[in-house]
Amino acid sequence: MIPVDLDGREPEAERRVVLFGREGCCLCDDARAVLMRVRAAHPFAFQERDINDDGGLLRTYLERIPVVTIDGVEAFELFVDEAELEQRLG
Repeated sequence: MIPVDLDGREPEAERRVVLFGREGCCLCDDARAVLMRVRAAHPFAFQERDINDDGGLLRTYLERIPVVTIDGVEAFELFVDEAELEQRLG
């Protein structure tokens, strides 16, 4: 049986957002702040990955951080546009 909201609609699956960055990165701090503001209005599962902890991530993202993925798809790099994030999650 598929769960439904009280109005009869299927509930939306929770979105998964991942922030790839590293400690001491001020752009990563800015991206995190935007993500947390938007998360207050549009809840999503959040995970943060430090690229220094994984050689593959370090090679992939070193020159591009912060990188934000939504449900496994890259959505932002270097900065997060708050309005666009809200639209993508809305």
